[in-house]
Amino acid sequence: MGSFSIWHWLIVLLIVVMVFGTKKLKNMGSDLGGAVKGFKDGMKEGGSVPETPVPPQQVNGGVAVDKSTIDVEARQKL
Repeated sequence: MGSFSIWHWLIVLLIVVMVFGTKKLKNMGSDLGGAVKGFKDGMKEGGSVPETPVPPQQVNGGVAVDKSTIDVEARQKL
């Protein structure tokens, strides 16, 4: 009763093939393999790419001022 024998695994495999079909199992296997390969490639590239430096922001009275934002409450300056 401890572990399954080879016959138990063959019966489970046969039932899985009958339920899903060989084509769907093949597609799922190739999708899983592609995902694992993409993950490994991403991990390799992640360590070699240097980080881009963050541009310095101007500080005005202890508050950071970002020049790319628009102050919608500002009045027209003369």
